[in-house]
Amino acid sequence: MMRVFERPESLTEKQMHYCPGCTHGIIHRLTAEAIDQLGIREKTIGVASVGCSVFAYDYFNCDMQQAAHGRAPAVATGIKRVLPDRVVFTYQGDGDLASIGTAEIVHAAARGENITVIFVNNAIYGMTSGQMAPTTLLGQKTTTTPRGRTVHDNGYPIRMSELLATLDGAAYIERVSTHDPKHVMQAGKAIKKAFTMQLEGRGFALVEVLSTCSVNWGLSPQEALEWMRDNMVPYYPLGVFKDVTREEEQA
Repeated sequence: MMRVFERPESLTEKQMHYCPGCTHGIIHRLTAEAIDQLGIREKTIGVASVGCSVFAYDYFNCDMQQAAHGRAPAVATGIKRVLPDRVVFTYQGDGDLASIGTAEIVHAAARGENITVIFVNNAIYGMTSGQMAPTTLLGQKTTTTPRGRTVHDNGYPIRMSELLATLDGAAYIERVSTHDPKHVMQAGKAIKKAFTMQLEGRGFALVEVLSTCSVNWGLSPQEALEWMRDNMVPYYPLGVFKDVTREEEQA
């Protein structure tokens, strides 16, 4: 019988630890498929963050480096500058990238570092029991906002893609989602393009992927996908926020 679907070469066979309904596994696969399709596995170096994806180095079948909390862009910058012929990517959650790592991601983008960033936004601190994250929505209940996030007490959620797209060094910024098969396919195309931008030497590329955290949201896997579609997508609209290749075509 002909095999029509199999594990990407850029993923190991190790069973993932993610909770039922979490879409980290899907995003891992999309990242691995992009690496396979571009034929770059042997020269790819990934940088794992701190958070639910802290064990990413066990799952990606390429060279990996662990970074301290929030410092993945700084580590990736060092690797890319020392080994400019390598393809370097970070894989970060919203607590890692948009909170403790805000300075690192902003300045990496401002410098136009030629790296690829996969940014997973599930609107909560997943690994550490569900505290409010910079991306937690207004009214959303977490362990540190049991009555829901408010503007008065907590300020507004940060839209990282829109923020980073204002920086001149950013070459490609897109937000995608994993709430249904159509959007998963679109997410895969965006991730592949982000790697392509690096191969072309375009500069900083980031794909923000809206994801679920069904356990900390207190929802079933199906309910979590629906909640993401109905609540996260309206606040975090999907689309391309910056693409220097489009700007060149229009010039």
